Amino acid sequence: MNFDELKEFLDEKVELYNTKKFIDSDPIQIPHQFSVKEDIEIAGFLSATIAWGNRKMIINNAQKMMDLMDNSPFDFVKNHSPKDLESLNHFVHRTFNGQDFQTFIKSLRHIYQNHGGLEGVFTKNQEPTSLQKSITVFKNHFFEIEHQNRANKHVSNPEMGSAAKRINMFLRWMVRKDNSGVDFGLWKNISPSKLSCPLDVHSGNVARKLELLSRKQNDSKALNELDVMLRKLDATDPVKYDFALFGLGVFERF
Repeated sequence: MNFDELKEFLDEKVELYNTKKFIDSDPIQIPHQFSVKEDIEIAGFLSATIAWGNRKMIINNAQKMMDLMDNSPFDFVKNHSPKDLESLNHFVHRTFNGQDFQTFIKSLRHIYQNHGGLEGVFTKNQEPTSLQKSITVFKNHFFEIEHQNRANKHVSNPEMGSAAKRINMFLRWMVRKDNSGVDFGLWKNISPSKLSCPLDVHSGNVARKLELLSRKQNDSKALNELDVMLRKLDATDPVKYDFALFGLGVFERF
C-alpha cells in the first residue's frame, strides 16, 4: 500500500472500531460508570494501571476496585481512614496486590492535595510535542510519599525505556475527544496532538506488518518511531489509530 491507501485503510478501521460498541469489551467501561470529573479520572487511572492480561479479568478486577471504594473513588481517595485501607488487603490482579492498591490510594490523595490533581500534574509538565516527560515527572511525584518499593513497577517511566502503554492509554481516555463517546476529552489544556499510541503486542505487531514500525522491541524508541508515522497520518489526532491497530490485531487477527 502507498501512503494514501494506507491512510484510507486505517481511517476506515478507525470508523469501524471507534464506536460505543468498543466500550462493552474494554476497561474504559469502568470510568464510563461515573459522571464527576475526579471520579472518572481516578477510575480511569486505576483501571488502566491493571490493564494487562485477559481483558475480561481486567474489567472484573477493575470493577472490584470500584466496589471496594464504595463506587465513590474520589471521596474514598480524599477521605479514607487506615481502617478503610485495610479493606483493600485481599485485592489482587496478577502482580498488583492489596499493598499496591493501598499505596496507590495514598499516592492519589497526595497528587490531589499537593500537585493539582491528575490533570494538573500532566498539564504542568507537558512538552511541545509529547507527554512522555510528563509521565516521568508524574511517577516521581506519585512516589514522593513513603511506600514499599514493590509498587514502583506499576507506574512506567519512559526515561528508563518503557513504552508506558497503560499510562498512554489513560491519557488517551482523558485528553482525546471523539465523536463516538468512547474517549472522554475531559482535559482541555493538553492537545490530543501530543498523545502517544498505547503500544502493546497487538498494536506493535500490526504496525510492523503495515510498515509503520521497524523496531522489534515494544519500548520507548519504538513508541517514538510509531508516533512519527501516526502524526504523518493525522497530526491533530494521531492516537485515533490506536483503535485501528488494536482492532486489526485483536478482533481481526491481522
